[in-house]
Amino acid sequence: MSKISPCIWFETEAEQAANFYCSLVPNSSVDRVQRAPIDYPGGKAGNVLVVGFTLAGQTYIGLNGGSPAAFSNAVSFTIHCEDQAEVDRVWDAILSNGGKENACGWINDRWGVPWQVVPNGFTELLASENGEGAKRAMAAMMDMVKLDMAALKKAFDGK
Repeated sequence: MSKISPCIWFETEAEQAANFYCSLVPNSSVDRVQRAPIDYPGGKAGNVLVVGFTLAGQTYIGLNGGSPAAFSNAVSFTIHCEDQAEVDRVWDAILSNGGKENACGWINDRWGVPWQVVPNGFTELLASENGEGAKRAMAAMMDMVKLDMAALKKAFDGK
């Protein structure tokens, strides 16, 4: 288990969310499902209360808190994708499962949790010593919803 594990608050669907998240990235698993030993304000004895899961080696906790929680982009999760095919696969999975697209590579899943789906190499474009290329890549990103690495690289190269 990780020393620090983010806890994501759900109304009642922590187990469904954990299973979905584990389907998105390799080296992921639902590790434990803890049921409530007694009735509690948000549910009954025997209901799923806490789900421990691992995404790409990082542990998380899903908590069924009973009442809706508000998520914001102030805390989000980034999925670093190997290539555009992985960006497309992850993005499309979140979107087809009730997600909502935002801008600049951000997407919220059906529970409202914000994700950033980022192709490998993108951060390096923005951090490049080629300042003009970085500016062009950043400007191109600002006009995108889902990030397109080929278009970002093309913008970086000034083509």
